[in-house]
Amino acid sequence: MNEPQPQIIDAWIQHPTPEFLGRDMFASLRRWLGITELPDSIPPEFTLMALDAAGIQRALVSAWWGPDGPLLSNDDVAALVAAHPDRLTGIASVDLRRPMQAVAELRRRVTEDGFRGLRLLPWLWELAPDDRLYYPLYAACVELGVPFCLQVGHTGPLMPSEFGRPIPHLERVALDFPELTIVAGHIGAPWTAEMVFLARKFDNVYIDTSAYRPSRYPAELVDLLRSGGRRKVLFGSNWPMINPSSCLSQLPALGLDDEATRMFLHDNAARVFGI
Repeated sequence: MNEPQPQIIDAWIQHPTPEFLGRDMFASLRRWLGITELPDSIPPEFTLMALDAAGIQRALVSAWWGPDGPLLSNDDVAALVAAHPDRLTGIASVDLRRPMQAVAELRRRVTEDGFRGLRLLPWLWELAPDDRLYYPLYAACVELGVPFCLQVGHTGPLMPSEFGRPIPHLERVALDFPELTIVAGHIGAPWTAEMVFLARKFDNVYIDTSAYRPSRYPAELVDLLRSGGRRKVLFGSNWPMINPSSCLSQLPALGLDDEATRMFLHDNAARVFGI
């Protein structure tokens, strides 16, 4: 008898706005996506239909905050989650330059709005994750029992990539905060071997595959998925930058067994984010 189709959690999506997609730094992404004209508005159904087409039951939808303020606000994410609580789970973002306000905002979003993590993008701030400004937020994540999520590896947007190198930056964080659960998105390319090393070394360090289709997973990551490291990798699409259906259609080519598939698509994210 065939195994039942596993439930799917997408560990990293955004519900975009035209203003978000139209930023200068996303010119490369618009080119890759073939976007030549931005719509006046983007309804929630745009994202929900993409999840439905891919058979995704739940997605972790992220806010974005950068030096110029919110790009996708926590309020907007909270409203989306409140309207679709059976499909979406919120991931907060905060103003890294104001640690006390940032900690208070994270605590409010977790305790009042049910958000299940914090995401900051080091390339957006041009500050590596071992910068001292992050450290109060790491302590807050541990106290609140939620993961810290970030991007590792090179940048698709037109911004410097150096802040995404896993070693030494993320390794220092894992050493200083062994209690902190870290979810590193975008697999770390071209330093995926470093990211896999950290996932094997530290019990609370995980990788999500957002921004990459399976056909582009490096061999080191595929080996991790197929081996004893299968509990360390979470499926993510990075919608709308990549359509989740195109990711999942390529999954059979990886040759994962039923257990590895179930853990990758559902169990790891459910455990890490407490879903």
